[in-house]
Amino acid sequence: MNLATALRQASKRLETDGIAAPRLTAEVLLCHLLGRGRSYLYAHPEEELSEAALAEYLRLIEQRMAGKPTQYITGRQEFYGREFLVTPDVLIPRPETELVVETALEVGRRAARILEVGCGSGAIAVTLSLETGRPVWATDISAAALAVAARNAHRLGARLHLALCDLTSAIAAGAVDLLVSNPPYVPEGEREGLPREVRDFEPPVALYAGPTGLEAYRRLIADAPRVLRPGGRLVLELGYRALDAVRAMLGGGWRQIQVRHDPAGWPRVLAARYAGEASL
Repeated sequence: MNLATALRQASKRLETDGIAAPRLTAEVLLCHLLGRGRSYLYAHPEEELSEAALAEYLRLIEQRMAGKPTQYITGRQEFYGREFLVTPDVLIPRPETELVVETALEVGRRAARILEVGCGSGAIAVTLSLETGRPVWATDISAAALAVAARNAHRLGARLHLALCDLTSAIAAGAVDLLVSNPPYVPEGEREGLPREVRDFEPPVALYAGPTGLEAYRRLIADAPRVLRPGGRLVLELGYRALDAVRAMLGGGWRQIQVRHDPAGWPRVLAARYAGEASL
């Protein structure tokens, strides 16, 4: 079977199974198998796949039809113009999370000590290190996630200092100028309503915070005044209906509260300055 036929048949199977973007998915998986770019598929449509390669391609297609995200099949996801390694031990970085990076770079442009809490793949922390040229500290409760973050930092040349802990528990008082986090925020009761790609494949510890979905925010905001120096900045990604509740958690010590909306119009990022004698 040649590349053109393999692509056509795989796309049809994915479309029939209701997989989003079936043609693109078929192309990405075939490129992954061949180790080639998409342009190669169209420059060499007549190239024949070996029996072993065809069998492997069909196996990849079946994995996707079973709900496994394409990123976990290929082990790759682009974020902020860079390719990151991903495994089922970490959330797949989403395009909307790039707004967290943009906000952090803007409000924390003078921050010397940057911390990401719950770093997962390290997409945010690595990006902040590379964009600022500074070392970044990152924590996660999952040792497997930290291993992925370490690999990404090494591959991309970022200076990352990693700590295995729950949220900010390993961070010293007054150690941080900029605290950034995309915490778990899905309420436990909404588990069954999630797409199967998320519900069945992404790590629960990075998705669910508790019954309300606000538990991680509450703990982070409560401890932020301890780890931030006066004038330090807090940048949080928000769950879909979390804005009002999260904003209400910010007491009188917080100033310059900003909310950024994503391209779909959802309030996606909250930023605030912790009041003190010094300011960034």
